[in-house]
Formats: sequence, structure tokens, C-alpha cells
Amino acid sequence: MKPFIYGLLALGLGAQPVLAQQQVKYALSFPNAVHHEAEVKINFADIQQDTLKVLMPRTSPGRYAVHEFAKNVYNVRATDAQGKPLQLLRLSTSEWAVPNHKGVATISYTLFADHADGTYAGIDETHAHLNAPASLMYAKGFEKAPAYVTFNIPEGSNWKVATQLRQEQGNTYYAPNFQYLMDSPTELSDFDFAEWTVNDGGKKKTIQVALHHPGTQQQFEQYMAQTKDIVAEQQAVFGQLPDFDFGRYTFIGCYMPQAVGDGMEHRNSTILTSSRPLAAAMGPLLNTVSHEFFHAWNVERIRPKSLEPFNFQEANMSEALWLAEGFTSYYGDLTMARTGIFDLKKYTSDLAGDLNYVLLLPGRQYHSLVEMSQQAPFVDAARSVDPVNRHNTFISYYTYGSMLGLALDMTLRQEYNTTLDKYMQALWRKYGAPENPYTMTDLQQTLAEVSGDAAFAKQFFEQSVFGSQLPDYAPLLAKAGLELRIAKPNEAAVSMLNFDYKDGAATVANGTFINTGAYKAGLEKGDVILTLDGRKLKSEKALDKVLKKHKPGDTVPVTFTRHGQTRTTNFMLDAVPVYELVPYESTGKQLTPEMQSYRSAWLSSKAK
Repeated sequence: MKPFIYGLLALGLGAQPVLAQQQVKYALSFPNAVHHEAEVKINFADIQQDTLKVLMPRTSPGRYAVHEFAKNVYNVRATDAQGKPLQLLRLSTSEWAVPNHKGVATISYTLFADHADGTYAGIDETHAHLNAPASLMYAKGFEKAPAYVTFNIPEGSNWKVATQLRQEQGNTYYAPNFQYLMDSPTELSDFDFAEWTVNDGGKKKTIQVALHHPGTQQQFEQYMAQTKDIVAEQQAVFGQLPDFDFGRYTFIGCYMPQAVGDGMEHRNSTILTSSRPLAAAMGPLLNTVSHEFFHAWNVERIRPKSLEPFNFQEANMSEALWLAEGFTSYYGDLTMARTGIFDLKKYTSDLAGDLNYVLLLPGRQYHSLVEMSQQAPFVDAARSVDPVNRHNTFISYYTYGSMLGLALDMTLRQEYNTTLDKYMQALWRKYGAPENPYTMTDLQQTLAEVSGDAAFAKQFFEQSVFGSQLPDYAPLLAKAGLELRIAKPNEAAVSMLNFDYKDGAATVANGTFINTGAYKAGLEKGDVILTLDGRKLKSEKALDKVLKKHKPGDTVPVTFTRHGQTRTTNFMLDAVPVYELVPYESTGKQLTPEMQSYRSAWLSSKAK
């Protein structure tokens, strides 16, 4: 999800900051943590403009929508070096100004934070979970200045600090500039901690796990061990780990009841949140670990030019999220199979779910995969109060891109004697390791090089990336001894339609899909179905009785009310719209040695 970060020189990690005399010092305290508040003070040294302009971010790296973080700050004040009040003007929803003042100024404010996930912040008596853009203001003209952040730990607590920021002394941490600071989430809590060192081509790289959770030490050790397997498996895809700044990468997890499920990648860390504990959700939580760590290569360093520079005041749009997020989703799941954390039944079941979503929903009639990517500012944790038609017009670029990754992997293996792993390695060598942002033309050219077929690469991008065509997955997956089939081909259904049963009737609970009998019959959300085929729909059992009397394609009468008026229409029953993906050996079909070999080459571990 994270769209950009500059290379080492631009970060200031390989050179002195351009404006060495300027610096920013943050101090965060938590005297009212029980009521979700933090007190923030920011000292700006060597103000060079006549007016200091201070902003609260409106967007966050890895998210593409506008979030208006300023809604959660108040008691904003400005003082000089002697602590005397300065004039402070509010210029807009997210910008303040201190006019006619140079030298040193301190901005202070109260932050309210009660949404612990990858985008926002959450504070209570157990922890402070801080996403930087949701927590910290910044000043124009100080973008290249180093920043120092001091976390004042509440007295009597056992809080520790987990962050990708570099520790300076005690609880003071360093960011080389504004960009790195905004990309650095922090968890303050009494978390479990472990780390290990990887010898990567002669370079030692440290991997850390900091986990705030209510589970046992044994559960944490299992989580850490399987995270270690995930790291090794993904390292094998690319042949090396990234060169993490400051030599380390930190998994920062918060699996507490008050957390909100999420995962957000950053340059040298990831935030992982869930209200579900390890005991109940070890597999799904590790699946998020797998997805987010793959981002350390794909989008943190192999990144689209369209998302540079990231704009902290406006929505950010890219045509390449099908690769940045979609291919990452494919590898996040594939890693779970290659490590053995997910068995074949679980992996193929999840693949079937993704294929159902992409193949059966109508969104591809409206937008290509590129255009789906460009919808991110409207759908990626974006909020709207008015109803939208996205159930018809949108398919997530995560899942859509993941299934395109599956198709490309199968095609490369079967027609070009190569793999998607090789394609990702080529992108890493050309655009990731040197941190050279790519264009869509670059992606197509690299596919031509890896496949050895420029015509194929051109057609693939025209039809499936800039277009909406997908291949027939059944023969592609058959090579691995997997049968893709309709689960219940002869059973009638009112497909993709949910009902709320109340007072002897069934109310349509969702917007209807254009490719279903309900849509064609003119039904919509809120309609109250009185009878279907002459039978009152009082319950799910009543609906089942109607459906068992019919087959797909049959037309039945419907009586319903809308806005208090009774209406009638005819409803054509659908087939049950569910695919299943089943290993040949579970269907009685022969799994040939060639299929077994192909499956092993695809799904077996690549780590040494």
C-alpha cells in the first residue's frame, strides 16, 4: 500500500541533510491516555521564512484517499523561544500560520486518537499506537530538516518503543527528514519482542518482531518462527533482502481487542493490527504478515513513478496498483502455501474465493484493471455517506491484480518455461534495487524480456491490464492437477441477493447486481418481497422450498412493495454462482506425475 520513499541520498542516510542548521524536535506525552489523548509539542529551529506555515497531513503513505487528520487535533498554540504566546492564524482546515516570526517557534496541540490501525492512531492506558501522519504536524520549508522525536513514557508503565526510526538516546529517535518521519509508525506498549539476524550476501540484516497482544509466550514464539519462515521464503523469490535503512526491519503488531484489523507496509517496517488474538486467528494474521513483508520489495522499492512524490495534502492516484497491491496479494497467499502454513486444501479454497469474486462480479464491464487501480482514492479506506454503485462497477485491484498474477504465472510456466518469480526478479534488478521508479511501458518491456516474446507482452498489457480480458483459468490450473468447476450447476438460486427477514416478509438488503435475475426483474435494495412463486417469504426455509421446485432459467412471479406501493414482476432464477477449485486426487481423477511435478515447482518451498 505504501507508494513511495526516496532513495538513500534523498533520505539523508548517505549524506548530511541539505539544511543542516534546521531541525525539528517533537515531544509526545500521554497524561490523559485513558481518554485517548496525547500532548504534542513541536520545536522548529532556524525558521527562515517571514511566516511559519504548519500543516496537519490529510493523507498517509500507503493509503490513497483523503482522511482529514486535522479533525482530531485541538488546543493548538504557538510560543516563542521564551515560552511567550505567538499569533496563530488558521488558514484552512489543515493549515496554520505564525506570521512575522523567525528563529524558533514551538507548536503544541492535543491529539485525540481512538482508532488503532494502519492509517489512524489509537491511545489508551495500554498503549499508544501512532501512525505519523495521523499524529504529527509538519512545517513548510522544513521538509529536508532532520527530525527528533521524544516519547515521554507514562510514569509507572512498562511501555517500550517499536519503530523504524533510529534510536538516538533513551526514548529519543531520529528521522533524516520529513518523508522518512511520515513513513515511520510507532507502537508504545508492553509488547513481546524478538529478533534474528540474516546473513544476506555478506551483509547482516536484523529482523525484529514487536507484538502487543494478550496471548501466551508459546503463541508468540510460534508466530515469530513462522514469520521467520515467511521472510526466508520471500527472500528466495528475489534472491536477496532489501538493504534496510539502519540495517533492520521491524514487524510492529497490535492484536488487542480495541485494535481495528489492518496491515500497512512501510520502508523498513510494517504495522499489523487486529482485534483477533493469535489463539483464534494465527493463520489469517500471518497471511497479513506475508502480504505486508512482500511490499518491502514491491512498492517500497519497486515503485510506480506515478506515485512520486507522495502528496500529503491531496488524494494520490496511480494506474499501477494492480501490480503494487495485486501481485503482492498473489505472493502473500503463495508464500503461505510455500511455507506450509497453509495446506493445499486451504490455499486452493482461498484461490477459489478470489476467482469467484473476480469472474462473477460485473465490475469488469465498466473498468479495466488500470482504471480499477485509479479508483483507489474512492475505495481505499475512503468514506462516503451517500450510496454508491460500486458493487456493480468496481472489483478490488488487490484481488483482481492477484488473479491476473495467477494467470500470468501459469502462462509463463506453461508457454515460456519461466515464472512470475523471474519477472519479479527482473523488476527488482531494474527498478527496485537501484530505486528507479517504473512506468507502465517499463513493466511491459520487462515482461517482453522475461518471456522472450514482445508480441505476447504487448497483447497481455493491451487486453488484460489496459483492457478487461482474463484467460480461461480451467485449463491453466488443470496443469497443476486442479479442477475449476461450477459447484452446483443444476441448482436454482436468487444469486447475489441477501434478505432481511422480518414481519413475515423479506426485505432486499443489498444493491442488486446487473448480471442477476433480481436486477433484470427491476428489484432494488429496500424492496419488500411479499411472495415468490406464490409463496410468502417468511424465512430462508421458505425461499429454499421455492428454489427446490425449479431449475436455473425458470421464471417465477414476484410480488413486492416499494415506497408503500405493491408491485409485481417476473423473476428469472439463476444458477448458483459459485466456483470451486478441487485437487484431482479429491475428485477421483488421476494426478499424473507431470501434474505433480508442475504443482511442486509452483507451490513448494524455494528457501534453502
